[in-house]
Amino acid sequence: MKFLVVDDSQTMRRIVNNALKSIGYDEIIEAEDGKDAMAKLYIENVNFVITDWNMPVMNGLEFTKAVRADEQFGNMPILMVTTRGMKEDVMEALQARVNNYVVKPFTPQVLKEKIEQIMKTL
Repeated sequence: MKFLVVDDSQTMRRIVNNALKSIGYDEIIEAEDGKDAMAKLYIENVNFVITDWNMPVMNGLEFTKAVRADEQFGNMPILMVTTRGMKEDVMEALQARVNNYVVKPFTPQVLKEKIEQIMKTL
């Protein structure tokens, strides 16, 4: 399974990549914002997106809405990993149709559980 990790922080992308590798996933590509991620969706054979919310150019919420609006990617699994932990933020992300939501900081085990939960529902 190929993951697209979207975060404007190189450090955070590395943390997510390392967590994915520690739970057995090693096909990972990166994007630094939603616009970059949309471009990569069209050229890479991505199976799963992990995105931050707070990013310049196109944030994670805008990116999620753009993915959901595109027939080609409408059912793409999306996990939002963000510092935004307020109930209103979680609700807004779920309304944009992210499949699940993780608040930073997180452990590889939490990431694994969220990915497995999403995969069971597809």
